Amino acid sequence: MSSPLTDLEPRIVWGYFDEIRKIPRPSKHEEKIQAWLKEWASEHGLEADEDQVGNLVVRVPATQGHEEAETVVLQGHVDMVPEKNRDVEHDFLVDPIEVVRDGDWVLAQGTTLGSDNGVGVSLALAAATDPDCVHPPLELLFTVDEETGLTGATELDDSLLNGRRLLNLDTEEDGAFYIGCAGGNDLHITFNIERQSSKLPEQIQLLVRGLRGGHSGVDIHENRANAVKLLFRLLKAAKEAGIEFEIASVEGGSKHNAIPREAFADLRAAEGSLEKLKEVAAAQKEEFDGEFGIIDPDLVIEVNEAEVGDQVFTADLTGRLVSALLAAPHGVLAMSREVAGLVETSNNVAVIKMEEEVIDITTSTRSSVMPALRATIDQIRAGFELAGANVEDPGGYPGWTPDPDSPLLNTGKRVFQETFGREPEVKAIHAGLECGIIGEKFPGMDMLSFGPEISSPHAPGEKVQISSVEKTWKLLKAFLLELA
Repeated sequence: MSSPLTDLEPRIVWGYFDEIRKIPRPSKHEEKIQAWLKEWASEHGLEADEDQVGNLVVRVPATQGHEEAETVVLQGHVDMVPEKNRDVEHDFLVDPIEVVRDGDWVLAQGTTLGSDNGVGVSLALAAATDPDCVHPPLELLFTVDEETGLTGATELDDSLLNGRRLLNLDTEEDGAFYIGCAGGNDLHITFNIERQSSKLPEQIQLLVRGLRGGHSGVDIHENRANAVKLLFRLLKAAKEAGIEFEIASVEGGSKHNAIPREAFADLRAAEGSLEKLKEVAAAQKEEFDGEFGIIDPDLVIEVNEAEVGDQVFTADLTGRLVSALLAAPHGVLAMSREVAGLVETSNNVAVIKMEEEVIDITTSTRSSVMPALRATIDQIRAGFELAGANVEDPGGYPGWTPDPDSPLLNTGKRVFQETFGREPEVKAIHAGLECGIIGEKFPGMDMLSFGPEISSPHAPGEKVQISSVEKTWKLLKAFLLELA
């Protein structure tokens, strides 16, 4: 059966992406893509070095006649965010990503696509093997576990790289050069579960679904709805309506860097509560549609009969949990005072789940101003500790301070102008790029980030624009020729 990607241009780039999308590679499970890359390097007679955490560097000799040029690092990450719609059967540890073409876009069917950063990895592989791509000595740096906290870059062995010019291929906006990014810090929060036996007869599941979700950095400025926050607003509204209920279980979100699309709570409730809760849900949906309908038009709230055990949270735990989740900030908290339109500080109430005897909550905070990052972390921590939770702070990662005088940027701007007849946009991003960590680990590293147009990374519906991949490939070849 032929692939929808077979005839796309540039064929060398899409050919590599077609191979990569078949290889399971969720964060922390990159062993299959690592093995494939090492085999690829061996087949092409290239030296490959791996550090203790699995980061891989493939060394590519310069095009003949350009051996004396300074080495360039092409960098991308091999892992992907494994998100799918609730009604989709897909095992990210086994199944290939099924793709379709829709006009000028390639997208997955009900799952994330992995174009973040599979296309970037494909561009690097193409640069190394296309005989028409003239380049200096290259170091292809493929990092692991970027999506769950940039841990591959954090643990990168600093003896792996010789180059001090780095092109990061993990930007998701066509026509833009990124020269700075936010730092970030997650919190891991736990409530000890206090249970009691319920005598309330009705068994109900309250479900919020149909939201767009998306990347908690790139998409946070759109003020998309958060399913976890909506769920707890619903629970508060139910209490205010006089509905007697107890929580048996609660779950929402799945990744620290994805805005939650779905959340649910299993409830025991007093006789007659099902119909009352449906009325409350209908009223709340009307309110939510008025608040989020433009950006999240497909919100669904379901109130269904369900099989719910008789072990429920105590009233004290329920009150503390609901109050804490209502108080936790989500979304844009401050805009940059220096860069127009750039989010400075934000927070994502990312995940709530139950594990054995604890309720586990993850929040993810970002900021390009480190004191603001720390202040927000302190605020969130204080709120949850006041509610009786235990809060663990594993520490964060640094931002990437923009350097408008970067030689690599100046070269890139000239190449872009000559290639496309216009100036690129020069930006910073409210998301974590590995450049911040790599720059701290390798002093003097001159860095620039660019890539094709990717829509809705980290959510089902993620798609990459075909024409922008072709433009990015054209730019990369012209850039490398100039650097050679």
